[in-house]
Amino acid sequence: MDDGRDHGRVTLLLTRRALNAVLDPAACADALREGFRDAPHTSVQGQRVRTDLPFPGTATALIPGLLPGIDAYTVKVNAKFPGARPALRGVICLHSGRDGELLALLDSATLTAWRTGTAAALGTHLLARQGDMAVLGVVGAGAQAEATVRALDALRGRRDLVVHDADPGRAAEFAARHGGRAPASATEVAAVADTVVLATWSRRPLPAAADTRAGMHLTSLGSDEPGKREPAADLLGTALLVVDDRELAALTGAPATAGLPATAVDATLGEILTGAHPGRTHPSDITVYAPVGLPWQDLALAWQAYERAERSGTGQRVDLLG
Repeated sequence: MDDGRDHGRVTLLLTRRALNAVLDPAACADALREGFRDAPHTSVQGQRVRTDLPFPGTATALIPGLLPGIDAYTVKVNAKFPGARPALRGVICLHSGRDGELLALLDSATLTAWRTGTAAALGTHLLARQGDMAVLGVVGAGAQAEATVRALDALRGRRDLVVHDADPGRAAEFAARHGGRAPASATEVAAVADTVVLATWSRRPLPAAADTRAGMHLTSLGSDEPGKREPAADLLGTALLVVDDRELAALTGAPATAGLPATAVDATLGEILTGAHPGRTHPSDITVYAPVGLPWQDLALAWQAYERAERSGTGQRVDLLG
């Protein structure tokens, strides 16, 4: 998508405040829905590169973010330090596909929360039982869970929310923002919720098959790199397991961290959106959506933020070559 404008040498700087001002949950969900359908047709597949650092954290790069119809690409570089707040810091570079011009620099922590949370909400919406969610459970009250709940509210209704976090104060604040309550443990969340979003840094399994009930859906955002585990192996092995990318899930996602083979994956979200897989076929099915996060998702939302910011005059414009 070439807007035909002459951007010169000006780069748009989009901070957390600017991104939150221009992004919209429903529009982001639409962009990601379209991206899941179109991404398999991209001629160059994205790469996710991760390395441990000689500090208490890791570095991750997602390159390149590409989608058919968008004449631009993204490069993301993140630092992940679990003890920091925010735990994820970095930058997303949006480059022109015509000449490589740096169109925008975007705060990665904010855009990653938006795209991860919105994609999680989309997967939850497609896999959870039809109708309003009686009780939505959240384990881990961080930025990604915040974006997931916000997008889910735009996609479908809910009647109640329960949230648990290792920091009780953060859980209480999250519950107050979203009209819910904060039980004392993740087990209590799983006991009352029919849909559960897991967004933690856990290194041990949280729910097992014994913690679930017929018809339950779980979305796991924490199993995105080696060592991080949320759903237990017996749960993943018996549920309808959906991922965003089979190859990455087998290497670093929930099946890999649980010691399961690649064949444990039943479908990708793209296959469900295109009708190649039916997804949930019975109200009693137990379903799990366990995405890793893909480079094209950064582009889908970065491009939307860039276009909206250009139209509204949001953000700061800098001449990095001046």
